[in-house]
Amino acid sequence: MTESSPEQGAAPSFAVIPGAQVQHVLDGRHREVVELIETAYRLHGEGQTVNPPSYFLRFPDRPSARIIALPASVGGDVRTDGLKWISSFPENVGRSIPRASAVLILNDHDTGYPLACLESSIISAARTAASATLAAERIADARGVRPTRIGFFGTGLIARYVHGFLAGTGWTFDEIGVYDLAVEHAAGFEEYLHRFGERGPVTRHQDAEALIRSSDLVVFATVAGTPHITDPAWFDHDPLVLHLSLRDLAPEVVLAATNIVDDVDHCLKAATSLHLAEQFTGHRNFVAGTLYDVLTGTLRPQTGRPVVFSPFGLGVLDLALGRHVYDTIVASDELRVVDGFFHDMRRYG
Repeated sequence: MTESSPEQGAAPSFAVIPGAQVQHVLDGRHREVVELIETAYRLHGEGQTVNPPSYFLRFPDRPSARIIALPASVGGDVRTDGLKWISSFPENVGRSIPRASAVLILNDHDTGYPLACLESSIISAARTAASATLAAERIADARGVRPTRIGFFGTGLIARYVHGFLAGTGWTFDEIGVYDLAVEHAAGFEEYLHRFGERGPVTRHQDAEALIRSSDLVVFATVAGTPHITDPAWFDHDPLVLHLSLRDLAPEVVLAATNIVDDVDHCLKAATSLHLAEQFTGHRNFVAGTLYDVLTGTLRPQTGRPVVFSPFGLGVLDLALGRHVYDTIVASDELRVVDGFFHDMRRYG
């Protein structure tokens, strides 16, 4: 009997997994996490997942804030359903707490009972960084060129996780560029890079154009709500762009690039840069394909124009990684079960 398959008539168990346990499972296992995310992408591409549209809760009195629900179901060996509930409150940064917070609920495949509630900001950041690393690796391999100069546009937690995953899977860079609208955040990220052990030059750029033009690999990790990069000429050196924040690039920039997404329908909605490009053109022909297409060799992006990877962020990725965390903790006999969480289990009392 596993924790997720109670005996006939037995009350299911429910556990709470705090962030410290999540981080303990994932810490230093960058390659393993990237492989888990690749497996989830392949399951999604093969039709073995259910990933409905994300649901956005917005607030008239707090227009910069939102909470997003991402329901999902993963088949294959994962066999888990669930829900990611993640908030983004940019004003938190001024309160000296992270912008985003999240929980992940795992549900048992056979009974539908919730198995666990996991602290999920770490899972969310790790799966985002692993997705970016996977895309960078496979797109670079297809193009036959490995970037040697990286630029981080936006220097928060996601940028730190992306750098950590790239470094943890063997990437090295001759030059690292940093740019953020908040000078103190750029300075903090530069300090982190030196503390991490980066020995090459780290340049804090004074403007966005300088960062982009000096980078072969550009990581957008901002909280931008509308496009602010409008000149395609900034990308004339054909960089690989990890457009993780989805709303930085104007339609003109999108249309001048080879565009790869994680899921076409998900990415072309909610006023993303690609959604705006679709509205501008009236079609989706500017989307070359998905990361699954790259993984399977159906799509081989070439040099000669910039490549932009825009991942909407699929709930199935959180679910697959969250299930791995849960199973690892169960196997270590460290699961913190809430006794009697499910009550009144008899049909007629």
